[in-house]
Amino acid sequence: MNKILATTEHRPWPLPKSPWVMTQRWNDLLFAHWPVPATDIVHLLPEDLAVDTFDGAAWVGVVPFWIDQIRMRFLPQLPGARKFPELNLRTYVRERHTNQPGVYFFALDAANPFAVSAARMFFDLPYYWAHMKVDRSQEREILYSSERLLTRRPANFRARYRSLGQPCTKGGIESFLTDRYALFTRGKQGVERVNIHHLPWPLELAEAEFELNDLPQAHGIHLPDTKPLLQYSRELTVYIWGLERLPIRAARAATAPVPAPGA
Repeated sequence: MNKILATTEHRPWPLPKSPWVMTQRWNDLLFAHWPVPATDIVHLLPEDLAVDTFDGAAWVGVVPFWIDQIRMRFLPQLPGARKFPELNLRTYVRERHTNQPGVYFFALDAANPFAVSAARMFFDLPYYWAHMKVDRSQEREILYSSERLLTRRPANFRARYRSLGQPCTKGGIESFLTDRYALFTRGKQGVERVNIHHLPWPLELAEAEFELNDLPQAHGIHLPDTKPLLQYSRELTVYIWGLERLPIRAARAATAPVPAPGA
C-alpha cells in the first residue's frame, strides 16, 4: 500500500472505505489568514454548517499555490491539466449534526478552464477561470498574480512571498487551520462533503507583501486592517475522494414547505 495512504494515525477519523478518485501535489503554498467576527461570515454559509472558531474568531484564508502530478483514478487526463496555479478563498466550519470539522471554500480560482469545468461538474465547488502567473525565478521568493476572467466584479490578486526557513510550532492555531481532512460545499440538494487525505503539513514561517487582494471583497468579506498570520509549505501530495451528499436531516425536512393541493 502507498506510504501516504498507510499513514493514518494523525487523522481524526478513519479513511473512507470507498476508493479515492484523484491525487495531486500542491506546491509553494502560502497560508495567509485573518481573524474576523463569526457574525461577519455566518450568513455566507449553508445552514447545515457552523463557523469553526479559534480564540473566539473565525478565520478567513487566502491560499495561493500551484498544482502538478494530477492523476484521476477513473477518468482520462484532462487537457492541459498537468500543472496550473490555483488560488483559494476559504474558512473553517463544522457540520452541525456530526460536529465534523472541515474547510469551506468561498471561491477557488484556477488557470485551467478544463479543470474549472470538471471541478464544478464533479465536485460542485465554486471554481472560477483566471489568468494566473507564478514566477519562481527570484531566489527563495514567489511572485504570484491572478486576474479572474468572465466576471463583472474584480477578483484579482498580486503578492510576493517567501519561506523564512524555520519550521512552525506544531499545534495551536497552525493545527486548527491546516489539520482538515474534509471540505464541504453547497450542492444543489444541500451540503455535500469531499474527504481528503495527506500527511501532516510541513509548515514553515513565512513573510509576504500583498500588492492587491480583491478576492474577499468580491465575495462579501471584509478583512481587518491587520497583518495576516503567514505560513508556507513547499509541497504536499493529496488524495481526494468523490463527492458525498449528506442526508437531509429530519428536523430540516419537517420545516420544508408543504405543497398546496394540486401543486
